[in-house]
Amino acid sequence: MKYYYELALSLVSGIGPIKAKNLIRYCGSAEAVFTEKRSRLLKIPEVGDAVIKAIIDHNVFDKVEKELEYIKSNNIEVLYYQNDNYPKRLLHCPDYPLILFKKGNYNVDAPYVISIVGTRKATPYGREVCNKIVEYLKDFPVIIVSGLAYGIDIYAHEAALKNAIPTVGVVAHGLDQVYPKAHQGQAAEMMKNGGLLTEFISGGKPDRENFPRRNRVVAGLSDVVLVVESQERGGALITARLAQDYNRDVFAVPGKVTDPFSLGCNKLIYENGAALYMDPEQL
Repeated sequence: MKYYYELALSLVSGIGPIKAKNLIRYCGSAEAVFTEKRSRLLKIPEVGDAVIKAIIDHNVFDKVEKELEYIKSNNIEVLYYQNDNYPKRLLHCPDYPLILFKKGNYNVDAPYVISIVGTRKATPYGREVCNKIVEYLKDFPVIIVSGLAYGIDIYAHEAALKNAIPTVGVVAHGLDQVYPKAHQGQAAEMMKNGGLLTEFISGGKPDRENFPRRNRVVAGLSDVVLVVESQERGGALITARLAQDYNRDVFAVPGKVTDPFSLGCNKLIYENGAALYMDPEQL
């Protein structure tokens, strides 16, 4: 089956995307990782007893077969990092996922990709800014990326749908569900002009540790990350800092110094972590 061993390797506990790609590079293929002799595996840099034990003791093949059946039955496209359909921008990030799952109708390598992120407790000011930015971008060959969460994320997706701009939700779970459930309607509309993207297989829950992993994909997919509103701590700031690490342009929308939902943006600007956003023409 196509992608059988690639998917299996991505599911082995304790082997992240960097180690997995290192193993494939030295062994020649994902399948070879599972058949290679222990003595040869030990010669691979950064591969010790713990990694080898994880490969030998894995119990992932049943999951792989179930997931491949799900993929086939639900018209999901598999994006493997060695194939041409893998997002080109992500390949410049050292920790890009081994494999991604895509559903919908969009070009991951569109001429311009802008990620719009922010607090889940967005204010009317944040919504207004989202609407103005996205409306301005409707005449450009751009896609809008966000995380389908409450607040700024869903406002960005809704504004893109309203202006007929492709919009992609990068989610922290498999494509068998939509989280939060309240956004199922928007997700269904996005399938017509945009869609969903994830590195997680079906059946899993949107656990807390999945969201920082999701955020790195949001940052890595984009040319520009725009933080509209954020409290002093939050996932949007994680995305902004990851975007900095990936040498992406980062903008933050300033707000009142007394507004708790602008503290994060103001701090990013003050610390030179983001350029001050003034109007959409900057983008």
